[in-house]
Amino acid sequence: MKKVDISILVGSNSDLNLIQETITILKEFGLSYSLNIASAHRTTDHLKQCIEGAISAGVKVFVAVAGMSAALPGVIASQTILPVIGVPVDGKSLSGLDSLFSIAQMPKGVPVATVAVGKAGAVNAAILAVQILAINNNNLKEKLKRYKVKIANIVVKEDLKLQKDGIDKYLKRSAK
Repeated sequence: MKKVDISILVGSNSDLNLIQETITILKEFGLSYSLNIASAHRTTDHLKQCIEGAISAGVKVFVAVAGMSAALPGVIASQTILPVIGVPVDGKSLSGLDSLFSIAQMPKGVPVATVAVGKAGAVNAAILAVQILAINNNNLKEKLKRYKVKIANIVVKEDLKLQKDGIDKYLKRSAK
């Protein structure tokens, strides 16, 4: 059986584009992952099999992407003692607020770490998973330090361009 660091579960195939952001970060850090589509409402037996399979493969963290009622992260958290990170989908009807509130409002004793709605949440879920794994992994700690420096340098570089060009020229160039 293949060893897996992080199990990613999405509630439907429409969430796969969003989770690509998470996968990109996990690959950057050299972490293994599994990816499954499983609905908390429509495929309860399949979901349970996915959770059990991930645990058997040595998973240490679950990332669950869900929209609307966003039950998926909570159901996973009810089935394991491992950390679960919920990523709310930015839905059509309530712009992801329904998902955000559903994931954040877990009953006591069934925690789910909740990140931002949409793309930022997908990236932050990956980083949070890496941070959890880095607690006992000095190699990941060093990679995280380099990653933080890299993203800080991007902001400083953009500020230098803004200072050089002024806001009008900067915005025109950014719009392209």
